[in-house]
Amino acid sequence: MSHLVAPSLLSANFLNLEKDIEMLNQSEADWFHLDVMDGMFVPNISFGFAIIEKIRKTTRKFLDVHLMIVDPERYLERFKNAGADLISIHMEACRNPAEALKTIRSLHAKAGIVINPATPVKVLESVISEVDMVLLMSVNPGFGGQSFMPGTFDKIAGLKQMIRLQQRDILVEVDGGIDLQNAAALVESGVDILVAGNTIFASADPMKTIHQLKNIC
Repeated sequence: MSHLVAPSLLSANFLNLEKDIEMLNQSEADWFHLDVMDGMFVPNISFGFAIIEKIRKTTRKFLDVHLMIVDPERYLERFKNAGADLISIHMEACRNPAEALKTIRSLHAKAGIVINPATPVKVLESVISEVDMVLLMSVNPGFGGQSFMPGTFDKIAGLKQMIRLQQRDILVEVDGGIDLQNAAALVESGVDILVAGNTIFASADPMKTIHQLKNIC
């Protein structure tokens, strides 16, 4: 398949969120990427169930819900009921990641696992058989507008090798500092989903930027 573009609503205009959602509906964006932060796992707080429920009612696009929260097991069913199509949890924030991933799949949602830049790919060996997607953070999570960490490319290569051994279709997503300068190299390295926030929403023409990211290769 061709790569997907998933704009991160964390960078949208929350005083006029409906306008930005409608822009994404009309754009070539494939997914909505929704960053949920609890102020504990990361030093910021974003949005939760109410916002996701409203987005679900205003779009038919895929909702990719990234939980940057401690003990996400507490809320998996609620996020699914709010409208999440895919729920991804952090390896670093979960007491029993494998069981949490099984729970997500039992709720008939896609299951994703996330690792921070400092976390080695090797830790995924214990859960890779339970996931539909792996998200590699290419910045430290919690804030938008950070610069891409080039070491992410080495992690992509290691992850792709691990996935080949699984002989399953596991998607690779990268989030953090993605722009028109590095997007092509990421896709060429095997990334399936590009998450972009500031690059899109700070653009003078967000729909054009989405088109460029979608057609980068």
